[in-house]
Amino acid sequence: MKILYPNEKYTPEKELVATVGFFDGVHLGHRFLIDELKRIAQEQNQFSAVVTFISHPRKVLHADFQPQLLTTFDEKIEQLSTTGIDLCIVIDFTVEMSKLSAFEFLNKILFTQFNVRTLLVGHDHRFGHNRAEAFPEYKTYGEQIGIQAIQATRFSLPDCTHISSSDIRNALKNSDIEKANKLLGYNYSLVGKVIDGFKIGRKLGFPTANIDPIDNEKQVPVSGVYAVKVFVENSFFNGMLNIGRRPTIDKDEHISIEVNIFDFEKDIYNQQIKVVFAGKIRDEQKFNSLDELVSQLNKDKISALKIFNLQQ
Repeated sequence: MKILYPNEKYTPEKELVATVGFFDGVHLGHRFLIDELKRIAQEQNQFSAVVTFISHPRKVLHADFQPQLLTTFDEKIEQLSTTGIDLCIVIDFTVEMSKLSAFEFLNKILFTQFNVRTLLVGHDHRFGHNRAEAFPEYKTYGEQIGIQAIQATRFSLPDCTHISSSDIRNALKNSDIEKANKLLGYNYSLVGKVIDGFKIGRKLGFPTANIDPIDNEKQVPVSGVYAVKVFVENSFFNGMLNIGRRPTIDKDEHISIEVNIFDFEKDIYNQQIKVVFAGKIRDEQKFNSLDELVSQLNKDKISALKIFNLQQ
């Protein structure tokens, strides 16, 4: 996949068949759309292209909007690179761009700048100033400009007829990591830097790495204990991760993210690690003593290993 970043000049080798969207998560619904895009491109002997944005458009238009993203920009590009498209066009969405009508966006951006001649429009996707128009208008404008507009097939699987990024965010908010992973088509993850903690886990026999996420716009699953795969020092390890206030130990309201990496004893302070969520073990809870907590942690480890075995 070739990536065209903002301000890079595009020299078209072929006409493009493109689709436009933010593509947060690059989930199964997005991949269904992209598969249709690739099929049309092959039939028409065109290059397939995804047009996406660096920042969430709502963040550009509303300074107080705090996105809860499923993928950072780099993660989105990484996921798009696995789809088999020819080109990813990255646009820097601006206030000025938000004022373009659908006709102007089609004409000035897609047709003139990027040689798009076929546009695959997501089944319920809208673009242009205030998203005031829909597919019938896009089709008419395209005919005037020289772009063939095609409405994408509605997503459908035997057990699912709709997937959106909002559905996945809600699953994470509702502590349903299994549903989120199913809709994504891969396991949700967080990347962060290992920072100093209170080192209490070490005294309990379960040393933990405290994680500070590298991107505060990325959604953190709700409080609970999770089975995770940990990517550190170029290898994956099994582990279990707690998100929450550690009620048995702490009395403040600080939310911590800490992972116990199984069979791992190296010092990784200040290193960047990635945790990949395999499943949820339980809700966070308060115990009457540290002995009760240790007993539960031993049970949690067994539960985590069972989850890993089921997914192998």
